[in-house]
Amino acid sequence: MTIEYMLPLLMLAALILGIFSGYPVAFVLAGVGIIFSFLGDVPILFLSLTISRIYSGILTNWLLIAIPLFVFMGLMLERSGVAERLLRSLSSLFRGFPGGYGFAVAIIGVVMAASTGIIGASVVLMGMMALPTMLANNYNKGLSSGLIAASGTLGILIPPSIMLIVLGDQLRVSVGDLFMAAMGPGILLGALYLLVILLVAIFQPEKMPSEHSVSHEPVLSRIKTLVFDLAAPMALIGTVLGTIVAGVATPTESAAIGALGATLFALFGKRLSRKILSETFMQTTKTTAMIVFVMMGATVFSVVFRKLGGDAMIADAFHLDGAGPYYVLGMIMLLVFILGFFMEWVEIVLVVVPIVAPIIAKLNFGIPPEQTLIWFAIALSVNLQSSFLTPPFGYALFYLKGVSPPEVKMTDIYKGVIPFVLIQLMVLLGVLVFPQLALWLPNYLSS
Repeated sequence: MTIEYMLPLLMLAALILGIFSGYPVAFVLAGVGIIFSFLGDVPILFLSLTISRIYSGILTNWLLIAIPLFVFMGLMLERSGVAERLLRSLSSLFRGFPGGYGFAVAIIGVVMAASTGIIGASVVLMGMMALPTMLANNYNKGLSSGLIAASGTLGILIPPSIMLIVLGDQLRVSVGDLFMAAMGPGILLGALYLLVILLVAIFQPEKMPSEHSVSHEPVLSRIKTLVFDLAAPMALIGTVLGTIVAGVATPTESAAIGALGATLFALFGKRLSRKILSETFMQTTKTTAMIVFVMMGATVFSVVFRKLGGDAMIADAFHLDGAGPYYVLGMIMLLVFILGFFMEWVEIVLVVVPIVAPIIAKLNFGIPPEQTLIWFAIALSVNLQSSFLTPPFGYALFYLKGVSPPEVKMTDIYKGVIPFVLIQLMVLLGVLVFPQLALWLPNYLSS
């Protein structure tokens, strides 16, 4: 690493220090970019180009309107009582079987991921509803907390996912194609979680014993209740994703349909009030503002970083020039996995992706060039999902700890997520080795 890369290295160091200081990430990104533009003698005229980039790429970007709409949809569904009803009906159906509550949590994780996509809301909701009951039935603390945290993070991958919208914008690929491509790996992850629960229930039933209470309700009646409780979220999922896949609506228009549908569910379920509506609007505004401000700050940072030779520095650091395509991809995935220990997905996507995407787009992986970035985006999404579960700053772990009973220690949660992180890495490896895991559905629907 030569002296010419001193400023980009110092930029990265300043960014990491700023993030650890607890100062708002958006201001850290923008501030570091502006400071180093002066240190690097970047012309003011060049720096002013970021203003037009922010305006045209963020503030007037029609695609990004889908973000507040999907956030509103998820928050309103959380308040509509859908998850509570599903948990009751699923736990009733599996009652009397080892791991019954575990199966219910994993299934709800998939359903909530496909209908909300809000990680914090999903983890907190299931942590408050399911964890006390699981512990009361002598479930293993680590396994229970790990399952809830992992299931709650499926929303980052299974569409509609806010991260996929941001990735689509950054990579300039169709969000609809990303939604379709993410379905295979997302459902595979959910199925593997269910397989883990099944294996534990068979070989270590003491970790997930059957519930003490016995339901006297006929099985057929319990199935009818479950089907009824599933009808509303499945109808919403089918409408939102179906209109995108069929080409009837854009992701932004489908998000508007989803927001309206979630509001109607809350209304018909007698959960809609002025207070809930106000709280939902306020939380939607905060979440959207956070994402938009981070995007603006990342634009300033990435423009200055590349001007100072940061992209060339990364290429040299990982010996990317002249290396094989899978070596390059593997090094990028390793970098993203390590960054996931310390940074949120928003920061990683907005800082790293603009630098590495041009490198990936030029490589030959034996798949059609127009599908390379779609495949890369899905692999990146699976990788980034693990960032919610890896210490020391796995946000899903802290969300869960905040609502856990006192007897659940942070060490229990750390130990509990290890097998689920390994499963995520297995699926990531599967997507990298077998690109059709992600590409088969887009190819099938476009044929």
